[in-house]
Amino acid sequence: MSTLSKKIENLIERIETNNRWRQKECINLIPSETTPSPLVKLCEISDPAGRYAEHRTMKGQEIYFYQGIDFIRDVEEELRQEMSQYFDCPRIELRAISGQMANEIVFKAAVKYINRDRKEGEPFRRLRLVMNNELNKGGHLSSQPMGALFNYVEEDPRTGKENVINFPVRKDCLYKTDTAELKRLLEDNKPELVVFGKSMFLHKEPVEFLFNIVKDWDPKPIIMYDMAHVLGLYGVLQEPFKEGADIVTGSTHKTFFGPQRGVIASSIQKGSPMAKLWVDIKGRAFPGSTSNHHLGTLLALLMATYEMNVFKKEYQTQVRKNARSYARALKDNGIDVEGDESDGFTDTHQVVVRISKYGDGMDLARRLEKNNIVTNYQALPDDETFLKASGIRMGVQEMTRFGMMENDFQELSQLVADVIIRNSDVKDKVRGLRGKFLEMQYCLPTQEAAPLAARVLGSIFQKKEFFTKFIDDLKGLSKNI
Repeated sequence: MSTLSKKIENLIERIETNNRWRQKECINLIPSETTPSPLVKLCEISDPAGRYAEHRTMKGQEIYFYQGIDFIRDVEEELRQEMSQYFDCPRIELRAISGQMANEIVFKAAVKYINRDRKEGEPFRRLRLVMNNELNKGGHLSSQPMGALFNYVEEDPRTGKENVINFPVRKDCLYKTDTAELKRLLEDNKPELVVFGKSMFLHKEPVEFLFNIVKDWDPKPIIMYDMAHVLGLYGVLQEPFKEGADIVTGSTHKTFFGPQRGVIASSIQKGSPMAKLWVDIKGRAFPGSTSNHHLGTLLALLMATYEMNVFKKEYQTQVRKNARSYARALKDNGIDVEGDESDGFTDTHQVVVRISKYGDGMDLARRLEKNNIVTNYQALPDDETFLKASGIRMGVQEMTRFGMMENDFQELSQLVADVIIRNSDVKDKVRGLRGKFLEMQYCLPTQEAAPLAARVLGSIFQKKEFFTKFIDDLKGLSKNI
């Protein structure tokens, strides 16, 4: 066996081991992840992967700079229509390849937009003031000055720090906004950009409340909602465009069914005072931030959006039921659950628990992992540092899609409590529980998807003999599963 063959063989064995562990033996509870359906995965490796389709609007028409792109051009347009249906909004920008890039595109465009009336010779300025959620209180890294907001907001010369103020939180629930204090902060500071959205995300954001305060300002601030973690819950959680948001950004691979990409949606209409902002967003997407925008995942996102638009209500309803059932059961099993108990502890897919009386968050997350329960440790709003996290953050979205229901999450809560409180070994029980949930739901059933998957695979392989051998090997392998 050649050196190359040995390396490949070793890597394939490791891939098999990891796939088997994560897909058949683990309860996956990372709230920022999901497993796409088999057809979505196959779209990712189809011919568009590695191709280019750069395009931009020039003199009123969309100009493409490569040939051989008719198929992917049509895919992008169809995906735009499907996403417009999902968000019920007129504007969709699809070329961001991550949620963080989507945010950065908006920040770049916002700076360009606020300089639209700049006179010749005047200096180009940054955003004067931005309001967002504080990182230690659940705010997403990408909307922080240390993240994608870097370089787009002015500094206070007295302190050397960026001019960013945070949403105030309630004393009785650190996961909800103190709206009375928010009103005062808005009127005293008048930010140019407001960024809703979190990574530790339990309750709704006060979009409509803020909009009603700022709607008559001249100029009105840009209202942006980073829905990265809750994009797949658009509707059941809230509908920001109906509440006054101008822009929604997000990742397409957390609660949404898709591959790892980003999206920007907007309610901005042609002829509105903010129409120039949407033009700037398109320009900052390309050529401002991307060249090749990963066409394999673009095709996969179209397939995923088909699924989401069909199963949206059913999936979203079950996610929320499961999250609240799981949170309640954890509480009943002796674990402190964060969030407002009167709202079922959570309005989203996330469940956050406080485990400091049993040990360090990092250590307990590792203990859960050794028992095949995959979570992540989380600094809570009153923690001083992520290095001494007193929380564990979990999401029910992936296992909901594999068919787990309320009673299954209640069973899981007992296993989690056994690990955290009693330091028990429950790995075999977890394997047994996961073994009941191996077939993905909220997509085409296997009997319909399998022949379609075979057609896609057959079109990918360059030689019929290779494909025939692959299928024969696959049949042989399936007999041993």
